[in-house]
Amino acid sequence: MHALEVRNLRKQFGSVTAVDDVSFEIPEGVIFGLLGRNGAGKTTTIRMMMDIYKPDAGEVLLRGVKAGEEFNSNVGYLPEERGLYQKMTVMDTLLFFAELKGKKGPEIKRRAVEYLEQFDLGDRMKSKLADLSKGNQQKVQFISTILHDPEFVVLDEPFSGLDPVNTSIIRDMILDLKRRGKVIIFSTHLMDFADRMCDNICLIHKGQALLNGPLSDIRRKFGNRNVTVQAEGDLSFLRGNPIVETMEDFGNTTGILVKQQDDIQTLLKVLVENNIVVRRFDAHTISLHEIFVRVAGDDAKSGEANMMEGSHV
Repeated sequence: MHALEVRNLRKQFGSVTAVDDVSFEIPEGVIFGLLGRNGAGKTTTIRMMMDIYKPDAGEVLLRGVKAGEEFNSNVGYLPEERGLYQKMTVMDTLLFFAELKGKKGPEIKRRAVEYLEQFDLGDRMKSKLADLSKGNQQKVQFISTILHDPEFVVLDEPFSGLDPVNTSIIRDMILDLKRRGKVIIFSTHLMDFADRMCDNICLIHKGQALLNGPLSDIRRKFGNRNVTVQAEGDLSFLRGNPIVETMEDFGNTTGILVKQQDDIQTLLKVLVENNIVVRRFDAHTISLHEIFVRVAGDDAKSGEANMMEGSHV
């Protein structure tokens, strides 16, 4: 039995179908990525899972039973739109949100102090939120999401707007939560994070689920004819080569899809014959970005910039 199941969710706003018959399963103890471009329908899906939006159709099951109060009391939710009471102190904010989830007393305060120390905010407990930087406010909101020790942690774009140091802190905390057996659900359009962190994914495009399942299985399915190449020299001569189906230039590396699996060895031979110095040649490897472009087609290529920056729906 899965921890959560989303079955045939649908949501329409006027004439716009934001989520169209989306289904996926979330196993116990995993990091689950809800992925897609800005406006794909990820946040709307999360809001229906959280019962913030009522779906026009479909349902969410908690271990086989329709999700309700039990799920809501055991979930920590970090929304895309950050919202804190600016005149409250950091500690008062954390204790307030914990109490909303039924947790209070010396133990919860001790845990709040520990988290603040971990996030390098130990000296800001009595500071007002308005006096903190945007990044530090986001860390406070993240702590408020997990302080009551929820079984499920739902994070909508948790890395948005964070600098590299704070990004690493949040990432390490998410991995620690997984080690403790929590179910982590996070929405992102940043494929590199999902590539490195997720066990299972659902990739949404234009409100529809294009891919769903263990990331290892998805990579295996799409990577059997794919090669990641890092080389010195211009590889553009490969375009139009009869063994090459597509090429994707990522700057430091190039993803190459050959037409037949047997063409992988031929590709290496062609590179050597053309005096290309090959620094890395990884057969059967493929990034989530490449998979997304392949399944979403030209429309995904036209929106690549949106995959790398900005906020989303």
